[in-house]
Amino acid sequence: MMTPKPRHFWLSVLVLGCLAGALAAQTAAPPAAPSPACGPDHAIIYKRAVSLLDSAEKKLNSKYTAEAKALLKEANALFTILTKECGPSQAERLLTEKELQQEAINKKLSEDALAQSERLLKTAADKEKQAEQLERQGKDEASLALQCQAKAEYELAHLQAVKAQLYALRNQQMIFQYLRK
Repeated sequence: MMTPKPRHFWLSVLVLGCLAGALAAQTAAPPAAPSPACGPDHAIIYKRAVSLLDSAEKKLNSKYTAEAKALLKEANALFTILTKECGPSQAERLLTEKELQQEAINKKLSEDALAQSERLLKTAADKEKQAEQLERQGKDEASLALQCQAKAEYELAHLQAVKAQLYALRNQQMIFQYLRK
């Protein structure tokens, strides 16, 4: 019989999944076979991905983290398609100085949000352990208070991980913006 994993385990898995998605969105894999030229279909995919990013940002700002995460996952899938199919034509296009600066800003914001998420996960796990110790000592009120704090920190960690993915995908938006024309 398997024992249930603690909440912080699953949140750690979730944060790592978001990180993997964000990193996958930033990494362009070379196509295995010759890819078709980017055309109107790719422009439609790009516009849909940007629309999903905008919706995800609104959901995130309104504290609908789970919905934002789902939208980001879909946007990531679309940008992955663009990376695979439009990678060669995109590689020929050089980013402007302003785009390079924005790319660096988005990357820094993504890294900072992810680092904050990891810090929050660690402190939440520590609070959860302290709460368990207090509960064993019969200090139920103090234990409950720490459990509530840990839960709030887990939620903030999740929010920061989703924000990190959003910033990473904003770079993809910028890289493929030539398709909107």
